[in-house]
Amino acid sequence: MFITGSGKTACIDVHLVYMQSVVSVTISKVNGQDVVSCTDELANEEPLELRLQYHDGIWKTKSISITMRTPGNDAELALGFLYTEGIITDLEQIAHIDTEQGKQKNVTIIRLQQQVLPDIARLERNFYTSSSCGVCGKTSIESVMTQCPVLDVKDSIRVHATTIYKLPDLLQQQQNMFRQTGGIHGCALFGINGQMLLMREDVGRHNAMDKLIGAAMNQHMLPLQQHILLLSGRASFELMQKAAMAGIKVVAAVGAPSALAVKMAEEWGMTLIGFLRKERFNIYTSMHRVMMGQDGA
Repeated sequence: MFITGSGKTACIDVHLVYMQSVVSVTISKVNGQDVVSCTDELANEEPLELRLQYHDGIWKTKSISITMRTPGNDAELALGFLYTEGIITDLEQIAHIDTEQGKQKNVTIIRLQQQVLPDIARLERNFYTSSSCGVCGKTSIESVMTQCPVLDVKDSIRVHATTIYKLPDLLQQQQNMFRQTGGIHGCALFGINGQMLLMREDVGRHNAMDKLIGAAMNQHMLPLQQHILLLSGRASFELMQKAAMAGIKVVAAVGAPSALAVKMAEEWGMTLIGFLRKERFNIYTSMHRVMMGQDGA
């Protein structure tokens, strides 16, 4: 799988990949006094190392991240990660993404265009992440915040509450791996009328987000100021930061937001919705984008 940056039509040829994403295991199911042997399906979790190739007099290769992810859509994950971390700002800066490494199946190599020199100081940060926390290993929350050049994009997005109500059901209908395993995060991008445009899943919520943004970037959709982001779990600071980098102004989460996520949504002028279940939700910031009532007021 690869990407070439040869003009504005450049894009990655990617598909939703479930191969190796779900594994079957034999278990003993206990129900009262009965024990039955059966098969259960689990979300797969494997390490992925991202290596960046850039030209600084000579070609150099640098390992920039190790993350625990669900295999599949690795090129999108790499693209979204590079973008949300501020290492690249445009798809055209990428010359090639290689996810076919033979025995090194959990290594993805991203080659920049020869004239693109990344911020080496930024690359020196410890990018080790885990499936539960995408900012683990970064020196401090303050360093993450100062390195988040939030897109200052104007928006006129207004979303009716009745549209927001239906988003979780639409996401669940497309979450194939969640239905199989019950143990995976999902995030989706919707238009203002509630049509689902993109959806990605992963054992790591931050990986699912990077895959989603990478897919949107690959389709030349950024910035996403006229779209709604739905998170299947809680809204963390890190996910708000990634959403802000993509220009997203409306974020809805099925679960709770963290206090820092609310604080940053307020500072960045984003609408943050939490506890979205059935026909109820909480609005934590920028309520003006949510239309209530029969007339949409």
